Amino acid sequence: MKIAILSDIHDNLPALRQALKQIADRGAEVLICCGDLCSPFVAKELGLGFGGPVHVVFGNNDGDRWRIGLNAVNHPHLQLHGEFVELELGGRTFAVQHFDNIGRALAKGAAFDVVCFGHNHRFEISQVGDTLLINPGEIYGGLTGASTFVIYDPALHRAERVEVEMKAEAREG
Repeated sequence: MKIAILSDIHDNLPALRQALKQIADRGAEVLICCGDLCSPFVAKELGLGFGGPVHVVFGNNDGDRWRIGLNAVNHPHLQLHGEFVELELGGRTFAVQHFDNIGRALAKGAAFDVVCFGHNHRFEISQVGDTLLINPGEIYGGLTGASTFVIYDPALHRAERVEVEMKAEAREG
């Protein structure tokens, strides 16, 4: 099983579409989104662009959660979990939320195999004890200049950074 992890889309549909294509090409079966879809239409793109289970937590820029929910309801494989979710995938326990400071605190508690977060848009894969801490960076690409996501393999407990292959003008969304 492979799990794709992304965050901070910020309405950049061209980058999201390309990321979803690359995620499918890499054989991911599950998708985790660590927040900041921003506009409700991004939920529709996630639902149409990925056929497996999609787990979404909200970030600080997901203002119209009601309309995001209206778009998500048409895609039963897309689950909105509020601001935090615990998941068990591929025999591993995950904590998923948006904020980097909360993610770091969760990792110190050693209750999870993997802690996923976003918010600061900075890619990071690090180890805190036995817990893998993952910030997939941003799909948006406008803050750091790179549009990235992560492919995680639970059997190997290994995460890989993947850069979205985009033309420069599409990054600016």
